[in-house]
Amino acid sequence: MTADRKQLLTERLQALQPTHFELVDESHLHVGHAGSKDGASHFRLYIWTPQFTGLSTLARHRLVYDRVHDLMPYPIHALAIVAKENF
Repeated sequence: MTADRKQLLTERLQALQPTHFELVDESHLHVGHAGSKDGASHFRLYIWTPQFTGLSTLARHRLVYDRVHDLMPYPIHALAIVAKENF
């Protein structure tokens, strides 16, 4: 199940044409957390793309969330983002 969610996030975020992309499943760190009780996943995303050039951190995060907002809060409960313009 988590692998499917990870694949879905990966596919959605390829539109940003990342030069570096790493998606880490941290769901096991949140066992017992209210957001994970129904099986929702927690991920940490490291994404670098020239599309972030000149954008604030908030604007970078918005670009990411624009592509995955319909997956939150279920099946993705949390997405921690590290977004940079260059690797």
